[in-house]
Amino acid sequence: MNTSYQQVSFDSNGVVCDAWSFISDQASLFDRATGRPVVVMAHGFGGTKDSGLEAFAQRFSDAGLAVFAFDYRGFGTSAGEPRQKVSMSGQIEDYRAAVAAAARQPGVDPNRIVLWGISQSGGHAMMVATDRVDVCAVIAVVPLVNGLAAGRYALTQVGVGAVARSTVASVRSALAGRAGRPRTTMPLVGLPGERAALTADGYYESYLSLAGPSWRNEVDASVGVELGSYRADRWVDRIGAPVLVQIADFDRAAPPRAAAKAAFKARAEVRHYPCDHFDVFDGKEFFEPAVEHQLHFLRRKLLGGAAVKDTVRVDGESA
Repeated sequence: MNTSYQQVSFDSNGVVCDAWSFISDQASLFDRATGRPVVVMAHGFGGTKDSGLEAFAQRFSDAGLAVFAFDYRGFGTSAGEPRQKVSMSGQIEDYRAAVAAAARQPGVDPNRIVLWGISQSGGHAMMVATDRVDVCAVIAVVPLVNGLAAGRYALTQVGVGAVARSTVASVRSALAGRAGRPRTTMPLVGLPGERAALTADGYYESYLSLAGPSWRNEVDASVGVELGSYRADRWVDRIGAPVLVQIADFDRAAPPRAAAKAAFKARAEVRHYPCDHFDVFDGKEFFEPAVEHQLHFLRRKLLGGAAVKDTVRVDGESA
């Protein structure tokens, strides 16, 4: 099956955000008189929906779920100024507005919302799920959940000098923005040794292999200030819905230990994969296991054990 999507827009506190709405007109096991669950998804750090999300969205849609994938303000085809600036509070606001917009789509059950995030949006999904009764499941894929932990992790990889230079640039850009002066930008991803937000060996090639037409290899340098206070793991024990956390054990972007601690606090189901951050995307070795585990998790939690056959297998072991 190859379900098409409709391009829709929604308002997030005065900013028009762009989204893709996937919903098949074929009957689904997930259907009820009130509609079917909708998976609300956004990309990670500096990502856009046309850069790797469609493969996940298509699999969910083919399985009988509605999907609502969107771009944050200032990124991709969403409006918002300044462009390419990561605002944690703004993105959380956009995510909540996207949930409300997704719930209004035809055929959607507004009380069965699935929050899905990858990398930075994995943390956002967990934050948005807190204290909500309309969320029926949360999936956090290789999530970034703690900005300070990510900073310490980066220190061990690129060294004190690189982190210090990045911090200075981040503070200067943040101060310039507050004073109305031009902000400093930097490449989102670069080769090892280059000045960029992500420079681990192989990351440049991996990110560019995912890049869609709306993606730009640029980010406001003030992102370091934003990350410093980011704590998606703070209130995860207040998530009432079942949670799946998928951890890349050799992740060089989102600290695996921080993700594991957040998962434990959230009483989440955890899956580990012997891979790096980008290896769970389409075309990589662990995309199929990761997406199959996501679908199996949703079938078990939303349909009940009696309605689900244990058909997912990885390396010969039953999932």
